[in-house]
Amino acid sequence: GGNLAGEHIFDRGTKNGKRVQANLGAKNHATIMPDSDRETTVNQLVGAAFGAAGQRCMALSTVIFVGETKEWVHDIVEKARKLKVGSGLDPATEVGPLISKESKARVEQLIQQGVDDGAQLLLDGRGVTVPGCENGNFVGPSLLMGVDAKNRAYTEEIFGPVLVCLAVDTLEE
Repeated sequence: GGNLAGEHIFDRGTKNGKRVQANLGAKNHATIMPDSDRETTVNQLVGAAFGAAGQRCMALSTVIFVGETKEWVHDIVEKARKLKVGSGLDPATEVGPLISKESKARVEQLIQQGVDDGAQLLLDGRGVTVPGCENGNFVGPSLLMGVDAKNRAYTEEIFGPVLVCLAVDTLEE
């Protein structure tokens, strides 16, 4: 959630003598080093980024590829492209709907803003239609590459199935 929710929870908790720690509106990062196992890393990134349609507090939203690992982005795109988007009532669904129409609109707008700010859209999950759920709030896995720290897709919490990717030559960078 955002800061407003966090401030409310913090205020209520501390007034009742509770210790409260809240990190809201954050983006979870993964740094991928060249000595990582490629297959394991790709599998874990796809699950962490697109599971629960990216709507969980610990969803991975940002990847920093170090060195030649930036080439792995194509493996992620291929694996994510095969994920089944569908109803949460379908046991075969791998990416379910977003929580509301407003959430869907916000996610789609932030994808477009990322592109407008200079990112490459390697996988576009906008416009997904699920048979039997044509009015559903579906956004498929999406991947933005070439994002920098000023890109709105990087600075905003997207809270959807969108993986924002940066590439650097070295860990020090």
